[in-house]
Amino acid sequence: MPVVPLKYYGRWIAAGILIILFAGLVVSMVTNARFQWPIVAQYLFDESIISGLLATIWLTIAAMALGMILGTAIALMRISQNPVLGSIASGYLWIFRGTPLLVQLIFWYNLSALYPQITIGFPFGPSLGSFDANRYITVYVAALLGLGLNEGAYMSEIVRSGLNSVPVGQREAAEALGMSSYRVMMRIILPQAMRVIIPPTGNQLIGMLKTTSLVSVIALQELLYSAQLIYTANFQTIPLLIVASIWYLVLTTVLSIGQHFLERYFGRSDHRQEPVSSHDDVDNDSARSA
Repeated sequence: MPVVPLKYYGRWIAAGILIILFAGLVVSMVTNARFQWPIVAQYLFDESIISGLLATIWLTIAAMALGMILGTAIALMRISQNPVLGSIASGYLWIFRGTPLLVQLIFWYNLSALYPQITIGFPFGPSLGSFDANRYITVYVAALLGLGLNEGAYMSEIVRSGLNSVPVGQREAAEALGMSSYRVMMRIILPQAMRVIIPPTGNQLIGMLKTTSLVSVIALQELLYSAQLIYTANFQTIPLLIVASIWYLVLTTVLSIGQHFLERYFGRSDHRQEPVSSHDDVDNDSARSA
């Protein structure tokens, strides 16, 4: 019997309405002179904007790398059987997930008010060295510490959920073969857990890119702060905000594409060739005999 496809009239009507609304929005943005698109084009590749863009990219990569390293370490501490390590990891999460990121950034920026001299050593013992907090805790270091340490708390839960998604039998089978704990983690557990870790990590990376705009409160000249400095001088607020938004959209698009290919790479074991059905085998045998 012929297969007649269903006619989804509701879907086509909804799609038509959305297309009309989207076209109206685009036309209004293009024809509205208040958007001042010539000024947007003028400042899109401005030297100050590009400098802020590079600072945003650098801060995103550095803070995310620090967060991933700390998150992995905290996740391993949480699943450890050692109660001391588990308690320290829980305390870390309690502090950095329980306070706003903006407060943490301001705190790190003003750390020298609490510790003018930071000493490294043993409690009630010899000192290994000290340094001036005002000199070394710069605005870049404060931003990196604030973003990286906060991100580590959230990445630890992502990594822990990925590790827990691997069946226990995988570890037991590897240990039965005589593999060390390090090899079991690196060769057996982590490769399988990456399929669960990659998607939320990609979301965290995109979120980190946009969260870097908070460092403008400590006067770090990233993308948004660079735009703010310009429109404070020329009063072109909307065009400069559009410039910053365009660059944020470009970067998030690039990161989304990279996330897509990473998910395909770590999920390649799921794409198996479909088995040939017995009906197809009969047809092939008939064709050969003919």
